[in-house]
Amino acid sequence: MGTGQPRGTVAVSSLLPADGTMGGKSPQAEIYRLGASGPSLNSVLASVDGITRRLALLHIDVDGIGTINATLGENIVEQALRVAARRLVQAVPGEAWLWRLGSEEFVAAIAYRDGDSDGETLAERLREAFDAPVQVPPFVLDVTLSIGIAVYPDHAHDAAALLVAAEQTLRRAKRSGPGGQAIYVPDVPLDPANDPGREHSGHRFVDAIAQSEFRLYYQPVVSAQDGSIVACSSLLRWHNTQEGVLRANRILPAVERAGLAGAVGLWTIETAIGQVQRWRGMGIDYLNASVPLEGALLSRGECLDLIGELLHRYDVAGAAIEFEVSESVLTLDAPHVAANLAGLRAMGAVLTLGDFGMRGLSLSTLAQFPLDRLKIDRSFLRNITTNPRSAALVRGIIAMGHQLGMTLVAKGVETDAELGFLRRNHCDFFQGYLFSPPLPGTDIDELLRQRFLLPHVFQDSVSMQPTRTLLLLDDEENVLRSLVRLLRRDGYRLLAANSVSEAFDLLARNDVQVVLSDQRMPDMSGTEFLARVRDLYPDTVRLALSGYTDLETISQAINQDAAYRFLIKPWDDADLREHVRAAFRLVEQRGNGGHRE
Repeated sequence: MGTGQPRGTVAVSSLLPADGTMGGKSPQAEIYRLGASGPSLNSVLASVDGITRRLALLHIDVDGIGTINATLGENIVEQALRVAARRLVQAVPGEAWLWRLGSEEFVAAIAYRDGDSDGETLAERLREAFDAPVQVPPFVLDVTLSIGIAVYPDHAHDAAALLVAAEQTLRRAKRSGPGGQAIYVPDVPLDPANDPGREHSGHRFVDAIAQSEFRLYYQPVVSAQDGSIVACSSLLRWHNTQEGVLRANRILPAVERAGLAGAVGLWTIETAIGQVQRWRGMGIDYLNASVPLEGALLSRGECLDLIGELLHRYDVAGAAIEFEVSESVLTLDAPHVAANLAGLRAMGAVLTLGDFGMRGLSLSTLAQFPLDRLKIDRSFLRNITTNPRSAALVRGIIAMGHQLGMTLVAKGVETDAELGFLRRNHCDFFQGYLFSPPLPGTDIDELLRQRFLLPHVFQDSVSMQPTRTLLLLDDEENVLRSLVRLLRRDGYRLLAANSVSEAFDLLARNDVQVVLSDQRMPDMSGTEFLARVRDLYPDTVRLALSGYTDLETISQAINQDAAYRFLIKPWDDADLREHVRAAFRLVEQRGNGGHRE
């Protein structure tokens, strides 16, 4: 790249913690101030030949900061921007770049070849990171991103011109209100008639349907059992000639204001049913479609007749369709909602609550409706492999859903560690960029023919792992190697980590019974690490190893139940082996030997 640094390394801006740990999770992307330390845009462009690879530059503006500042003050603004920066860092993949341009402006770049994830795919990921409100206690803030995209060398041939093109595109995107997105088009004048946010733009939505500007994208839903694709989640997009590809949360508020939510919702359902018919014609008879069911349609008395007629016309069974409703729909005081849900279920359709926990639905209300499935939002998955409270919340949602007779779908799964944690905690289905970004209907066919996604991950399932798995953590490489050599002879399956973040990833992806951790490490003490392991994985037996005989530390580790034993360096080989054997015996005495069902 000509930068002297590999992609994915981290240099932290002033908005992020000084250690760059993101609260225990290493960021996926690099974040620099543009023009300061780190790779320059010129050096990044130098690595892109412009023939086989292009580079998409995204100019990103965090909307509404001025309003927040005027109403709540600078302190809240600073905290909101801190959260926004963290989300951007976590959402940008390791092969991309991220710079801070101003107080609420960022620039991201991604190089790609034909068929790779491009700038619009990256914009989709960034937008999804802000689907959940930004919480700055005691305030809950709806924060959106406006994004302008320009592509090298299509729209500019050097860094300065590319920045100007992206900035111009951002300004055009913001003309239609917060959350706008646009891709660079040379010399496009402002045309208020093309503003998708106008109050009187109903005819534009009717025209968009007629001209096939509205389209459905599909994202696979994968079974936890074997990685098989069982369904595709339908996502509305508008290919607007002026604004680029607009997501559903950008479109639907204006659609509702125009009084067309029911019509657009019915079009979405018909398109998804037609797609299922097409899949059946291709011989893909195992695949269902999940489609949003808007409140404007669900509250209508003729809802069942309209949907039933579509199913009959396309000769598609009701069981092939999953209707996804939001919490806000279930809180409607409308006479037909409960009856229509019951009627759809009688047709064989699956009913899913798509945004559980996001809109304040009471548990008593949840129990009143005949729901089959809950979707766990991406916002709940952040830090589940490192934060005991996040992990406990997700485990609680899964357990509650199962107790109510429902299956669980985790939405927005992005890492192997998240997948491993969710599988170990019996989540039923997964959806997210780890498997595939949302794709247009015709582009997803090849993926569906594979039938199974990430087979190497699912073949290495928890049930196939050896009974005795031992995790070793020490930041000194020579000590780690010595431990591996010593304990390998006892037949354990050994996992070795030299950092806390690596250890958390291994714990999430593997069924570990015993953990042996060094006490003194640069990013977190062994006692703190083992205490988190206790909360995240209470069935583990934990051993601490230290070259320091600090009585207070030893007492704290044992009294807080962070460590079962506190061992001293240099160790006696025979004693250490016996302590580890005793730890595994304790696991087995507790009835947790072998894999968890």
